[in-house]
Amino acid sequence: MKLQKQLSRKVGNEEYAKWVVVIPPEKIKELGWKEGAELEMDSKKDRLVVKKK
Repeated sequence: MKLQKQLSRKVGNEEYAKWVVVIPPEKIKELGWKEGAELEMDSKKDRLVVKKK
């Protein structure tokens, strides 16, 4: 997996970014997730848990 930072918008001299986690297609298939699925997340210490809503 890879964490990417993408420029969302620039207002004046201020840049606003969004973060994207790229999940390999085989993991998406393994989980049975489909495009547009609602996901929820929880963070604990240094971990991020993402699951289908």
